[in-house]
Amino acid sequence: MPIVSGLVVRRSPVHGYGVVAQRRFMTGEVLIHAEGFIYGEDEVFDDTYALVLPTDDLPGIAGSFIYYDLVDQSRWINHSCEPNTEVESAIDSGTGLPIAWWIASRDIEPGEELFYDYAFVGSVAEPCGCGAPTCRGLIVDPDPVELAAIPEPLRPHLRLRATG
Repeated sequence: MPIVSGLVVRRSPVHGYGVVAQRRFMTGEVLIHAEGFIYGEDEVFDDTYALVLPTDDLPGIAGSFIYYDLVDQSRWINHSCEPNTEVESAIDSGTGLPIAWWIASRDIEPGEELFYDYAFVGSVAEPCGCGAPTCRGLIVDPDPVELAAIPEPLRPHLRLRATG
């Protein structure tokens, strides 16, 4: 997998390592295409660096989701409750396999770390340390159904009001 021009992996003040822009990226610009391995819902693997993708368009794959275990620079893009990128995904018409890429959701200046909103389901929410002014306190999808599914021991971390 080639190193993506304009991006570098460095230590992050948010968590471990992060991906930092070395040049300006404009709103809507594709930053990186992900490379990875596909795992099904029922397979055992370390999902630390995996995107969760729906299987709606994947005939013959059991379950509601697949895990796309990232193996390139994209694996180091950290979470923020105020992200500067969004992840898009689709099915490659040639291979029939999922593909994913990150798009700048606003202009990104050199030296800025890239972030996207992991939006975990409530049952697997984790404490968040993104430091954003609107930080939810947990890495969790803000959908009321997901907020209601947050395990009791994590609820004190939530900075949003759970409804439902």
